[in-house]
Amino acid sequence: MIPEIIYQDKNILVINKPSGFLVHGAPHMKLPHGPTLVDWLKKEFPQTTSVGDDPEYRPGIVHRLDKDTSGVMIIALNQGTFLFLKQCFKDRKIKKSYGAIVKGAMKETKGTIEAPIGVKAGTVKRTTHGGKDTKEAVTNYCVEKTFEKNGQVYTLVSVFPLTGRTHQIRVHLNSIHHPIVGDQMYGGKENARLAPRLMLHAFALEVPTQEGIKRFEAPLPDEFIDFMPRV
Repeated sequence: MIPEIIYQDKNILVINKPSGFLVHGAPHMKLPHGPTLVDWLKKEFPQTTSVGDDPEYRPGIVHRLDKDTSGVMIIALNQGTFLFLKQCFKDRKIKKSYGAIVKGAMKETKGTIEAPIGVKAGTVKRTTHGGKDTKEAVTNYCVEKTFEKNGQVYTLVSVFPLTGRTHQIRVHLNSIHHPIVGDQMYGGKENARLAPRLMLHAFALEVPTQEGIKRFEAPLPDEFIDFMPRV
């Protein structure tokens, strides 16, 4: 499994991460997890091994996508750029855009979900119903298309998270009763069987640079196109 390189210069690497590709392992992960994005980075871009807050486990990694989420990621190739991007994410100067296919027809064509997210006790799941270490979370969304497939109604939405909590988009959309198709953790086994993968994709990232805002894009994957009816 190899990511597609979208853009590269002396400071940054921008990739399109495949679905099913884990970004990085962790010291507490005892079970084998297969190859990771970090394994690939260390081999292809060895300069990243001295970049970041924890270069051994997260070399050059400024942000991450869930294993089953595909799309645009930016990686720092030197420490100065890492610190700059880290501050940009903290200050919400980087705009993230996602595409998701969810169950059901949404009542509003656009909206904002403001619901703090915490860790559900005894699990790795996140929840909007209390939990531990609760933090502010805000997600904007707009409906792109509603369609029917095999007697079930679905909606393609564009999603714009203003904060960066773990599983934020998945948790927020499920909290308004529109789980992302293919998501078992936040939609159940039946929902997971509806699609060949988690139907969540980071299609754009807008980053401030000395030359102005740069926008990096990765079009919706074939699985999304194949899932929706032809027009």
